[in-house]
Amino acid sequence: MKNFPEYLHQKLPSPGGFLKTKALLKKHGINTVCEEAKCPNRFLCYQKKCATFLSLGKFCTRRCSFCDVGFSKNPLPPDIDEPRNFALAVKELKLSHVVITMVTRDDLQDGGAHHLALIIKEVRKQNKNVTIEVLTSDFQGKKESLDIVLNEKIDIFNHNVETTKSLSPSIRDKAKYARSLKVLKYVKDQRKVLVKSGLMVGLGEKEIDVKSCIKDLSKVCDIITIGQYLQPSKRCMKVKEFIPPHLYKVYEEYGHSLGVKQMLCAPFIRSSFVSFNKEEESHS
Repeated sequence: MKNFPEYLHQKLPSPGGFLKTKALLKKHGINTVCEEAKCPNRFLCYQKKCATFLSLGKFCTRRCSFCDVGFSKNPLPPDIDEPRNFALAVKELKLSHVVITMVTRDDLQDGGAHHLALIIKEVRKQNKNVTIEVLTSDFQGKKESLDIVLNEKIDIFNHNVETTKSLSPSIRDKAKYARSLKVLKYVKDQRKVLVKSGLMVGLGEKEIDVKSCIKDLSKVCDIITIGQYLQPSKRCMKVKEFIPPHLYKVYEEYGHSLGVKQMLCAPFIRSSFVSFNKEEESHS
C-alpha cells in the first residue's frame, strides 16, 4: 500500500539488548510469536528483555490470511522439554510478567490445553512471584480444554476476536466470532481472572463495526487491545487502510464509556501488550 504514514515509522534501538535476548531465547529453544509472526515491535521488546513465548511448536493447524505463522495439517507432537525451557528462560530474563501464547492445535484432542497447563505449572514453580498471561486458541469451544488451563494459576486470560464480526469469516480460518465471544464469556463467568481480547484495524472494517465489536467485548472483557494491521509478508493479506491516530482515541473513549477497565488503542499496540505490569510495558 502506498503512502506509508510517518507515524508508523519507528526508530530502531541499538542492537545490543536485542541480540542478547535473541541469543538467550535460542539457547533455551524458545519459539516466540514475535519472530514467527514478524511482529514490528520485536526489536524494541527484545531490547527490554520482553518476548511473547509461543508454545506447542512453530506450526499452526489453521491458516488465517493475516498471520505469518507457519501452517501444517500434522505438526510435530508437543516438545516435552518446553515447560522446563520456558521456566528457565523466564528466570534468566528476570521477567515479572510473562505472556505465553500458542499455535492452534486442532490435531490434538484437547487442543494442546494439557501441554499449556504443564508450562504454566513449571513457570510458576520456578518463578514464584511472576504474573502469567495466557493468549490461547479457541480450543474449538471445548469447555473441558478451557478448564484444564483455567485450573492453573493465571492472572490474565487472553483470546482474540482478531477482527469485526462481518470480516471474521473471510479473515480467520475455522474460527468463529460468536465462538470466541462464548469462550471469553465462559472464562469471565467461571474464574476470577482478568479477561482480555484484541482486534486489528485497517482490514477494511468500518468505524461502526469496530464500535459494535467493542460493545460485544465490553460484556466479557476487562482489557481490550486495538492496533493497526501491518502485512507481515507477501503471502498475507494486504493492508486496506492506515487508521489515523485520532480514531484510536475515539475507540478508547468509547470502550471506557461502556465500562471497560483498560483500553489499549494505538497503531503499534498488539494483543500481547503487557498490561499487567506497567513497569515492563511491551508491545509484542
